[in-house]
Amino acid sequence: MAARQMNTEAFNAETVRAEFPILATEAHGRPLVYLDNAATTQKPQCVLDVIEHYYRAQNSNVHRGAHYLADLATRGFEAAREQLAAFLNANGKEEIVWTRGTTESINLVAQSWGRKHIGAGDHIVISGLEHHANIVPWQMLCEEKDAELKVIPVTDSGELDMDAYGTLLDGPVKLVAVSHVSNALGTVNPVGEIVRLAREAGAITLIDGAQAVAHMPVDVQALGADFYALSAHKLFGPTGLGALWGRYALLESMPPWQGGGEMIERVSFEKTTYNAPPFRFEAGTPDISGVIALGAALDFVGSLDHDSASAHERDVLDYCVARARQCEGLRLIGDATERLGAMSFVLDAGHPADVGTLLDRQGIAVRTGHHCAQPLMARFGVPGTVRASFAVYNTRADVDALFTGIEKVKTFL
Repeated sequence: MAARQMNTEAFNAETVRAEFPILATEAHGRPLVYLDNAATTQKPQCVLDVIEHYYRAQNSNVHRGAHYLADLATRGFEAAREQLAAFLNANGKEEIVWTRGTTESINLVAQSWGRKHIGAGDHIVISGLEHHANIVPWQMLCEEKDAELKVIPVTDSGELDMDAYGTLLDGPVKLVAVSHVSNALGTVNPVGEIVRLAREAGAITLIDGAQAVAHMPVDVQALGADFYALSAHKLFGPTGLGALWGRYALLESMPPWQGGGEMIERVSFEKTTYNAPPFRFEAGTPDISGVIALGAALDFVGSLDHDSASAHERDVLDYCVARARQCEGLRLIGDATERLGAMSFVLDAGHPADVGTLLDRQGIAVRTGHHCAQPLMARFGVPGTVRASFAVYNTRADVDALFTGIEKVKTFL
């Protein structure tokens, strides 16, 4: 199958690449070819500048401070919350809870909403495509509550078996939690249909959006889900920061899951009353510089022409898949009709770890292993894969370098 021809005339990849200083790095004396974006994206200069500026000129704790720096930090901190709410088309910034990442966002829902609403015999439905972060918290909850975890099977093409999903919804399902885009295979799940069917069955839905937000527009109101989790570092922002979007009525009904400062309304030794969302779920000093820097990352994303940037990304990925189909001894793992951001493969002649090491010596950064998706690797009968994953700054030249590298790897295996 030939790569689709797409109009990318309005997009200048070299101009975008110039915004990312690290892309000029050399690795082992070779120009860096960075194809590990599903693990973390690189950061544009505007994000780096904001982090430095915060510590040079704004550093203070947020909220309640009665001085100039506290006011500056608080305004920047809450402005970023408003930006993310607009980015996701939330009903308001009160629906955005800052966390340490997608993993903590999912754990928050499991520990707060889940502990309150999941009981013995209830079912939680996830999929066979999930990252461990969207498996283990639900396993822990099911074990605690004597509930059952049900799994949507994965087809040979790396897509969800939607007929099987419909059957799973016949039981006492309280929650459906699935990824928007698979981190291991790049499969785009039909989350709109998944959410619609779950709602008809009376279930709450959570979407792991870690791999989606950098590649596609996300409208949580149109999607219809109840929770949406994401990480800043996969959206050109800093590490150690994420967010949970939740419907305000749900957040308001949920108990806090961590105690400390900010999440309280009033504390006495006799009784504590809790703050309103989102602050109820933000105990302790947050990653203030990270939040403000995420605002800069959102500005960067907003500065791109979305249609042409998306066309460029899809062109690069389609070109990579087309090259892979023509590469002797290479086997794609998962071949979904709709995929974004990533392609997984194995070489018949070598272990993924060896392939990754040999590519690294040529300056090509890929991810190898099980990608925190061990059940999915078991489904395909492999210990792991080599994953090439893309961002808006990648080009066809990066793909060419990857396959030149693969041909050299073959000579060593």
